[in-house]
Amino acid sequence: MRILYVEDNTELRETIGMLMEGEGHTVTASATAEEALALDAQQTFDLLFVDVSLPGMSGTDLARRLLAYDPKRWVVLCSGYELGSYPSSWGPHVRTLLKPFELEELEQLLVSIEEAMGGHLPEEKA
Repeated sequence: MRILYVEDNTELRETIGMLMEGEGHTVTASATAEEALALDAQQTFDLLFVDVSLPGMSGTDLARRLLAYDPKRWVVLCSGYELGSYPSSWGPHVRTLLKPFELEELEQLLVSIEEAMGGHLPEEKA
């Protein structure tokens, strides 16, 4: 699973990015939504994992823009405050994760998304 992780906090970006790396997961990290748009234009990611509060374009605006291109895209909105049911109206593949979160919560979320995608994605051949 190819994950695009967008977080403006350098320490969180490095730590959470490393925690999401694992068997079958590759993480590309970005500090801004604008940078994430450029990265997404270069390659397709299976999952957008984005902080809601970003400088410049917000994480919610980034998610809405990418979902407009591909409504079936998987998105996790990460926030320090409760977002309610608002993001679920964007489509069936949008999830939220409340900060601070436990490692187990992150792992369970990634596993549930991967299972919903149809199990482990085939590994790319070298």
